[in-house]
Amino acid sequence: MEVQINGLTASLIGRLDTPASQETMEALAPLFEQADNTIVLDCSQLEYISSSGLRIFLMLRKQAAAKGGKVIVKGIQEDIRKVFMMTGFLNLFEIED
Repeated sequence: MEVQINGLTASLIGRLDTPASQETMEALAPLFEQADNTIVLDCSQLEYISSSGLRIFLMLRKQAAAKGGKVIVKGIQEDIRKVFMMTGFLNLFEIED
């Protein structure tokens, strides 16, 4: 799993599975600190997301909501979209193609 942060945008690349979740949390720490802004999670290169990965998205969303910011998820592939649909995440996040 690779995370590239550019300003308030994080590009998630590869597989966000349980082993990668701790590393991903650490990489996203700067965005948690800036959660009063609009944060974009670019998932166009995200191949897989586990429940641990979904938990990170949810934690970031809760932090943003508490601070008056928001999280936009963009570029999700069909397999990730299906996971978001089954878990109700499509209703929790603003999704951009």
